[in-house]
Amino acid sequence: MRRQAQEDYVEYVSGRLGVLRQLAFLLCGDEHRADDIVQLTIEKLYLRWAKVSAVEHLDQYVRRMLVRTFLDERRRPWARIGLFARAPEVAPAAGPEVETRLVIRAALARVPRRQQTVLVLRYLCDLPVDEVAAILSCSPGTVKSQTARGLAAMRQLVGDDLQRTV
Repeated sequence: MRRQAQEDYVEYVSGRLGVLRQLAFLLCGDEHRADDIVQLTIEKLYLRWAKVSAVEHLDQYVRRMLVRTFLDERRRPWARIGLFARAPEVAPAAGPEVETRLVIRAALARVPRRQQTVLVLRYLCDLPVDEVAAILSCSPGTVKSQTARGLAAMRQLVGDDLQRTV
């Protein structure tokens, strides 16, 4: 890679790293996995930088790369390796607001991956239906149906979990 192109890449990635990490965390709910997803995404970006840097909407292109990396993560061989019988316990934070957030995060993790992605992009990233459809390479109708199914599943899961905590 030319020196100027490499400097442009480093500048771009440095400026967007926080946003990419936040999106990855919203998608997967785990800091370490989010870092892995971002790392894989910026590696792919580096390899394609000569062609990609001229794209008109670079941020949207990179966001799409990250979402695809998240969706493809389950196909990787290491994703099938279980290091723990169950996830390590995290010290609970105090307060009903934090407890509600944890219940929602846990329910979101139990929703099918595609629905989870649609819900995160629509409601946590506040993206319009058409942009989510472009990111996922599907029709706006598919985004709407995945949103409806995901919300229905979330309502059921959150309702069940909140009833157990009361």
